[in-house]
Amino acid sequence: MSTLSIGLLYGGATLAVMFSGMPIAFALGAVAVVFMAVFMPAAALDTVTQNVYEEMASITLLSIPLFILKGAAIGRSRAGQDLYSAIHAWMYQIPGGLGIANVFACAVFAAMAGSSPATCSAIGSAGIPEMRKRGYSGGFAAGIIAAGGTLGILLPPSVTMILFAVAAEQSLGRLFLAGIGPGLLLVGLFTVYAVYRYRREYAAAKAAYDRAGTPHAILKREQLTMVERFSTLPRVLPFVILLTGVMVALYGGYATPSETAGLGGILALILIALIYRVWTPTDLGPILTATLREATMLMMIIGMSLLYSYVMSYLHLSQAAAQAIVALGLGKWLLLAAILLMVVVLGFFLPPVSIILMTAPIILPPLKAAGFDLVWFGVVMTIVMEMGLIHPPVGLNIFVIKNIAPDIPLKDVIYGTLPYVLLMALAVVILCFLPGIATWLPDLIMGTRS
Repeated sequence: MSTLSIGLLYGGATLAVMFSGMPIAFALGAVAVVFMAVFMPAAALDTVTQNVYEEMASITLLSIPLFILKGAAIGRSRAGQDLYSAIHAWMYQIPGGLGIANVFACAVFAAMAGSSPATCSAIGSAGIPEMRKRGYSGGFAAGIIAAGGTLGILLPPSVTMILFAVAAEQSLGRLFLAGIGPGLLLVGLFTVYAVYRYRREYAAAKAAYDRAGTPHAILKREQLTMVERFSTLPRVLPFVILLTGVMVALYGGYATPSETAGLGGILALILIALIYRVWTPTDLGPILTATLREATMLMMIIGMSLLYSYVMSYLHLSQAAAQAIVALGLGKWLLLAAILLMVVVLGFFLPPVSIILMTAPIILPPLKAAGFDLVWFGVVMTIVMEMGLIHPPVGLNIFVIKNIAPDIPLKDVIYGTLPYVLLMALAVVILCFLPGIATWLPDLIMGTRS
């Protein structure tokens, strides 16, 4: 059987098993094992556990469950709500300030949790009710939280970037630094749109009031005294200490990424124990359970994805696909556009973890040969995968929002997120014209490549 036939069969079998409803990890593992049994030497099956172990025996991957622990500690305590309340107190007077406060709260939380669903859930549970109470439409409130939550896989520490660093054999420190500039770019774009959307909703409510005297919550103005505003600052201080401690340890060269993840997890547990009195077994139980559940699920996906990629490589599927892409003779930027379009389509069905581990062996060699900086591409690919988190049919953040705000129709949630998908596409275009947004900070702190 030709390589093309095996490749088509491999891809078709994968889609068929995934659409059957089987969990992603088991679907990838089952397809890989079946093809090992059929197309590889019989002895290959004896090495399945060894291959999975060797692929996962990476000190970099150790940081994933530790970062998840840090995010769970903050997300499952009152810490997320306090962070949001403090930012809102200082920004509520700006047009659309409540929406902007949610964007900034998502950005800060994302920089500590490293997980988009965790960011969405922690900030959304406090932010969406407050926005609805003040007259923001359901679509606006849901969209801005869903989009803000995607920053969790772009701003460091990012679980997705950890996996890309392993798959692409790139410096994790450089990737983390490269995500900061584009992350701030997205924060800026989301903020501008929040102001624009707020002005539209405010104008519509004002017109309805002038025309028919219809009152609307968005027209009301609240006031906080300076004493009340300054009283919120102590709530932010622990987050600043946690974030500063982690960043100094990582970028100051005092600790490896895995050691930094452990430091972050310990600091987060100390923070919630001292400030929120979360230290008894009853209090810590849900945090540790959530950490074990999410980390186990993620590590299973990683392990099976790596086995899946190993089979692709052994059968020369990834090499043949890469050669086929190169043989198309596409120009540099057309090649990039084609690959990113493929990632967008995969985002309809797969989470970022699976996309990275399944496509890296295929797409990275042609991109490297075309002269692209793989660290820069890692950031661009992350933004494109962020789009997958908020566009249907399998936008994970959409369903997180629907879970914490069941009164908002799913249609409104989806329409509320679409403008942010376009803003992310705009950010990708900007990064293509101005790649320095992603590369200047790694070059400044870690030096240019030799």
